[in-house]
Amino acid sequence: MSAEATATILSIFLIFCRIGACLMLLPGYSSVRIPTNIRLFIALAISLAISPGLLPDIRPLLASAGDDMRLQMIVTELLNGAMIGLLGRIFMIALQFGANFVANAIGMGQAVGAPIDEAEAASSIVSLITMAATVMIFSLNLHAEVLKAILASYRTMPVVDGFAARSGLVQITDNLDETFLLCLRIASPFVVYAVIVNFAIGLMNKMTPQIPVYFISMPFVIAGGMMLLGVSIGDFLRIFLDNYQRWVFAG
Repeated sequence: MSAEATATILSIFLIFCRIGACLMLLPGYSSVRIPTNIRLFIALAISLAISPGLLPDIRPLLASAGDDMRLQMIVTELLNGAMIGLLGRIFMIALQFGANFVANAIGMGQAVGAPIDEAEAASSIVSLITMAATVMIFSLNLHAEVLKAILASYRTMPVVDGFAARSGLVQITDNLDETFLLCLRIASPFVVYAVIVNFAIGLMNKMTPQIPVYFISMPFVIAGGMMLLGVSIGDFLRIFLDNYQRWVFAG
């Protein structure tokens, strides 16, 4: 094989490293319900689709680099892709955290359903909210916008610069701050609901200790919580998707 062909193949593989590592963590693409070979083919197809525009910049670097530099580029591209995917994954982790709080606040935390988006089983409320958010991400075409953002990342994080650990940690910290404030914001009605309900149940139990108030009140707590969830889930998901969309377009 000629040196030019070797450099071309390595360049495509280098693009695949960033794309594959990113899709491994991004919401939707990383779902365990998607077979591994399908995810592999998606990453490979995207890499081949965007490679013509990137090869003129990447191929000369690999053609003049030694084996140690090529290995370093592969590792740094894996880290760059994983960092981009992790920034998107943090949004889903925050949503799962908020959904877990909602499930516990309305007394549905122990109602474990079949695992849908993750390998481990979670509460039915958590599965409902995370699956609805994932479907809306694809319905609003945000999954394609993420791919555009990955392509644009080659301008802000070129291959020649390697992996900027300090900048990546700053971005992850800022993203954690933003997403968990978002989590508190969208779950705030259920914080108020949980405080009021538990205070009322504790007061009733103090006044009538002979009656198992907690077990008697549980159906009413669940019914009230489901009514509150039905009223607020639209705003719940809209706020989440607005923030996720803002992150996608801001890069």
